[in-house]
Amino acid sequence: MIEKIKPNLFKLKFQEFGSKVYLLNLQDKLILIDTSSKENEQELIENLSTLNIVPKDISLVILTHSHWDHIGNLELFKKAKMIDSKNFKELKMPELRIILTPGHTKDSLCVLYKEVLFSGDTIFEDEGIGRTDLPESEPEKMKESLEKLKKINYEILCSGH
Repeated sequence: MIEKIKPNLFKLKFQEFGSKVYLLNLQDKLILIDTSSKENEQELIENLSTLNIVPKDISLVILTHSHWDHIGNLELFKKAKMIDSKNFKELKMPELRIILTPGHTKDSLCVLYKEVLFSGDTIFEDEGIGRTDLPESEPEKMKESLEKLKKINYEILCSGH
């Protein structure tokens, strides 16, 4: 399912379990935030096709964290530059602010674009938060990450699930 959030921003949701994928058209670059689970590969390709996009058109993929349900289709975007918490300083787009938010995972991050916050699994639309009982979680850092996000003015929350 494709939902237009803003003229240059779309949310892609899928039948099978996996993260939502966000498509942002910025400075004539097509940017994906997360890629969902492998089970959603065909539906992701079809949704992009509906928007007249093929995987090679994607310039940049930003991963909110490295869980399988967010990175499952990364290999579809061979021509895209990949940004994650390890190389976020390589992102040379001042309109996109990367905010490191460890807690759900050690490598969790959020992305702020104007009044839109892409939160991955740090916070959810229902005001819930991502699990912190997983081996790769850092529960002691979640509170600090949530405090950091409370200080940010955003109007639209685009969560991973």
